Amino acid sequence: MATAAPKGVLGRMMMRKSVAQVQEETRTSELKRTLGPWNLVFLGIGCIIGAGIFVRTGNAAALHAGPAVLISYAIAGIVCAFAGLCYAELASTLPVSGSAYTYSYTTIGEFAAWVMGALLLLEYGLAASVVAVGWSGYMVSLLGDIGINIPVELTGPTGHHLMKDGAEVLVNGAPVVFTFNLPAFLVCAALALLLCIGVSESAKFNNAIVAIKVTVLVAFILVGGFIILKDLGSYTQNWDPFIPAPTGKDGEFGWSGILRAASIVFFAYIGFEAVSTAGQEAKNPARTCRSGSSARCSPARSSTSSFRS
Repeated sequence: MATAAPKGVLGRMMMRKSVAQVQEETRTSELKRTLGPWNLVFLGIGCIIGAGIFVRTGNAAALHAGPAVLISYAIAGIVCAFAGLCYAELASTLPVSGSAYTYSYTTIGEFAAWVMGALLLLEYGLAASVVAVGWSGYMVSLLGDIGINIPVELTGPTGHHLMKDGAEVLVNGAPVVFTFNLPAFLVCAALALLLCIGVSESAKFNNAIVAIKVTVLVAFILVGGFIILKDLGSYTQNWDPFIPAPTGKDGEFGWSGILRAASIVFFAYIGFEAVSTAGQEAKNPARTCRSGSSARCSPARSSTSSFRS
């Protein structure tokens, strides 16, 4: 039943969409439901296993936690697990592409949803930038090894100077200034084009890339584990002390450093929430709902355009 919209600026900011309305919008959506459970699993894994796990681990271990960075990963993983359970419950009830934006719109109000939308743009923009820059560095190094050299000026952030060991790199007495990160731009453009082609094609490409990444990681773990087990004694000394003594500065080793490292390696888990953004393109987003709750999880059959305060 429709209710009168709240009056005033504050009332407008606190307006919420009903669950029934969101579900009706989902039911009438023109987005194609092409993603199955494996596509969603691979989407989540693909978003999680990225530059973060490779780039941030060494920094967190060297500057904050030492070998105890393993504990930092466990702490961050537990936090993400609880967040993931919340996303699973919300995504099954509100299977929409807006993800946290729509969840906030439904539970808190329009202003909170606007803030959440802005935060999501910042989060994904920053994450995509970090991944693109990390990919650029790997690609430049790989191409250099096979004799293809991209001009240095086209491999860094615009306007920044090339630094080495804390000092500017000079060529013919002049500093090297980056003009554009060409590899990072090209990978972003290529992926944007793939997304424009279609979600089904993007999912297939992502599945292939994830399979390659997981295979490489498993091979690295198996080969590295075999080498370490052959001479375990010479490696275990690198783990002593497992929790380095604190230096006296906040966040440098000890338990303070472990918690600081946990906040850093949390970035390596970012991406698990991306599964919920594909809820409107999933074949059966409410599949995991509890028995007997299908009425709560299935799209509403009656149309409504009302807001509730």
